Amino acid sequence: MKVILMGPPGAGKGTQARQIAEKYRIPQLSTGDMLRAAVKAGTPVGLKAKSAMESGSLVTDDIVVGIIADRTQEADCKNGYLLDGFPRTLAQAEALDTMLAQRKQAIDKVIDIRCDDEPLVGRITGRRTCSQCGEGYHLQFKPTKKSGVCDKCGGSLTQRADDNEATVRSRLAVYHQQTAPLIDYYRKQGNFSSVDGMQGMDQVLASLCAILG
Repeated sequence: MKVILMGPPGAGKGTQARQIAEKYRIPQLSTGDMLRAAVKAGTPVGLKAKSAMESGSLVTDDIVVGIIADRTQEADCKNGYLLDGFPRTLAQAEALDTMLAQRKQAIDKVIDIRCDDEPLVGRITGRRTCSQCGEGYHLQFKPTKKSGVCDKCGGSLTQRADDNEATVRSRLAVYHQQTAPLIDYYRKQGNFSSVDGMQGMDQVLASLCAILG
């Protein structure tokens, strides 16, 4: 089972991806994690990525697709995998399909977690992380007992630099701009579904599992 999970920043995509990966016993493949692993391992594609990252330029689509091509050949992907955060653009989707077609394979399901922008702004700007143990909190949904202090270890809480309102709105605008063509692309292929991301986390998971079967 090869699955693509889409959704705007703050939609809970990472949380849902982890639970689906665990339930269906398939690896969750995050492009960011794969890039870092390939660079660390010193693979040919990893060396290309390292060069791009060190020069401050964007990692090109062919490098990202090359890293996915390498990673999906590993033994733990034999029964499928879940792509989290990829593809982000139409060019990436087409390159992914070309790579899979060469292996006589295809993506089985593409699922979009739909969310309204305004609640997402609140979700993201309210996120906090412990600077010591990494535990995650939220000012509204998961507050600490003592303001600004981690319940687990007593460390101080921090906010990601890009979790401010202006940046969040910009990220959402870019997401919608890039994703609209992707939705049309996969809808035409007949493997596209969407779920209501404004439900509770358990309900979103149940909706995703109902689609995956």
